[in-house]
Amino acid sequence: MSTAVESRTIDTLLLEERRYPPPAEFAAEANAKPDIYSRSFEEFWETEGRERVTWFEPFTELLEWELPYAKWYLGGKLNVCFNCVDRHVAAGNGDKIAYYWEGEPEDDRREITFADLQREVVRFANALTKLGVRKGTPVAIYMGMVPELPVAMLACTRLGAPHTVVFGGFSAESLSGRMNDMGCQLLITQDEGWRAGKPVPLKRNADEALASSPSVKQMIVLRRTGGDVSMQEGRDRWWHDVVEGEPDDPESCPCEPMESEDLLYLLYTSGTTAKPKGIVHTTAGYLVGVATTHHYIFDVKPDSIYWCAADIGWVTGHSYIVYGPLCNGTTGIIYEGVPNYPDPERWWEIVERYKVDILYTAPTAIRSHMKWGPEFASRHDLSSLRLLGTVGEPINPEAWVWYRDHIGGDRTPVVDTWWQTETGMILITPLPGVTTLKPGSATKPFPGVAAAVVDDQGNEVGPGAGGYLVLKRPWPAMLRGIYKDDERYRETYWSRFDDVYFAGDGARVDEDGDFWLLGRVDDVMNVSGHRISTIEVESALVDHSEVAEAAVCGRSDERTGQAIVAYVSLKGGREGSIAKLEELRNHVGKKIGPIAKPANIVFTPELPKTRSGKIMRRLLRDVAENRTLGDTTTLADPAVVDEIKQRAATGQTEE
Repeated sequence: MSTAVESRTIDTLLLEERRYPPPAEFAAEANAKPDIYSRSFEEFWETEGRERVTWFEPFTELLEWELPYAKWYLGGKLNVCFNCVDRHVAAGNGDKIAYYWEGEPEDDRREITFADLQREVVRFANALTKLGVRKGTPVAIYMGMVPELPVAMLACTRLGAPHTVVFGGFSAESLSGRMNDMGCQLLITQDEGWRAGKPVPLKRNADEALASSPSVKQMIVLRRTGGDVSMQEGRDRWWHDVVEGEPDDPESCPCEPMESEDLLYLLYTSGTTAKPKGIVHTTAGYLVGVATTHHYIFDVKPDSIYWCAADIGWVTGHSYIVYGPLCNGTTGIIYEGVPNYPDPERWWEIVERYKVDILYTAPTAIRSHMKWGPEFASRHDLSSLRLLGTVGEPINPEAWVWYRDHIGGDRTPVVDTWWQTETGMILITPLPGVTTLKPGSATKPFPGVAAAVVDDQGNEVGPGAGGYLVLKRPWPAMLRGIYKDDERYRETYWSRFDDVYFAGDGARVDEDGDFWLLGRVDDVMNVSGHRISTIEVESALVDHSEVAEAAVCGRSDERTGQAIVAYVSLKGGREGSIAKLEELRNHVGKKIGPIAKPANIVFTPELPKTRSGKIMRRLLRDVAENRTLGDTTTLADPAVVDEIKQRAATGQTEE
């Protein structure tokens, strides 16, 4: 292959040939039928827009597209809280469970009906009104996974107050930076959260953040653990005090009619610079997008018990714990704690207790369960599960198959979904009951979505070739820019190729037109002129029967340009050895080819992960290059990196 060709594409070397056609009985009852792909772009989104949500005033125009800004459902007026709560109560479904909540302490549980949710939202919205919150007032929310978090979000949407939810694992500095960028006037937090049996000092972090957040004048604090926290007179108020005596009749606080393009929320995501990007999501297109995708992709039924095991502080939680499922009137699960507290059976106890039929989680969580062993799941009745989903990063084929076999009983479809904070909704995904599944492939663009894989010049690559994932036309839930930064928005997403959205991910399209995501383009390694994606090498390592998890990055190498460094956790907590290292290198060589053999393998019991479960490959690159470590404040266990550094210094073995 010539150098010119190499520079244009990403080499794809891993071959996966297992196939899983849709079960006939599932297909017969599925929400999505094969003809869904024959619907036109305009007809699909117009029909879904009219049928999926309730409008105070109907929209008159589907889409206005002036690159790179879209406006959807123009002329329409609606309210997100009305769609997620009030209309279900008005339809006689007030007694239906909206959320089963499971606190991390094992005896801490609540059942919240849609009528309960409405009462709590109305009381809290009335309290916010007394504190001066109006349509357009920016509000920050910094909480753990408690029911009051969606209550706070919905109360804001009821009033038309845009919010930004800051993940409870973020530092005081991260919180203040986001509040300052949005100009927040009020912060909602809690005394402490729970994580692995230990309190998380949310109020203490909030106090530190407010010291450098001059726009925030008031703070509401939920009492969760009962831990001792300081309260500043005149600024801080307890949640239970502000809602005391407030009416819960919806007529006391009617839903604010919102224009289709009114700001719903900002969600900040990291970028290549130190300053996080405030991703703008507006009202109508976002709600239609998340409700539509939730309905078809997860095949939700009126009696479904649906569990998205993400954190609401991330976009997955916004779209597929709060707004999409509640808009569809679906019963959901909220779990406060970590997957292995007090032991690795916790998730499977929850599935069995509530008879969960849909489970949506991240590949990192699946690989953690692989590492702990299938025996924990096998002790529980998981027969209620009929659909599994994954989100957050490409899933290794072996993890996909393990998930289906050990959690899904070798019978459930697995929907591997690709999307981003910026896209708001799932864009590439199987449709259960329609799609033939391939472990490791996100398969097809969702109906009404146009995606492609292109080379450096923006030309679509042929079947089997790798390149850059782009989106060729707008979609309803897409970001409406970066808050107060038009230039950065254009530069980040619209300058790489003409007239298309650049996702920043590598991908390939196979002979069937199915998409295989290859991870962030930043994570592609250039080894002797071959551009190799980290996900393919990681998948080859996890394919080995003794490997639970693997993370791969490149490091500078005088001879090859970059050399591959692998960080590997073995199942059962076993230690590595020189013999095992050679065995794994040869295994990768057999699965992919000699070019992909890691030059270094570091065995480690744990990989550095954020509290949401994502592996922080940036820190692994720092270790591999012997650089000073970047920010570690969002790590679940910062000590993991120190141990990896020691192992890397003493245990690296090169070819």
